Amino acid sequence: MSVAFVPERLRGKAEVNQDTLQRLLEENDQLIRCIVEYQSKGRASDCVEYQHILHRNLIYLATIADATPASTQKPAD
Repeated sequence: MSVAFVPERLRGKAEVNQDTLQRLLEENDQLIRCIVEYQSKGRASDCVEYQHILHRNLIYLATIADATPASTQKPAD
């Protein structure tokens, strides 16, 4: 299950920190690798579940980025 998935009863209580974001990025990397592997084997229809999880994770990250004040974001290298 995705680290971004939070049960309904815990929503709004989860702490977003660097460790959580790093785990989410690592999970996204693994999801992309699985999707590519399935596609290369001609099993694109088997990718759908992974694509949905990846999409949810990306929306979660975008929401966090949008909610973070620009003054606290790290500049791009």
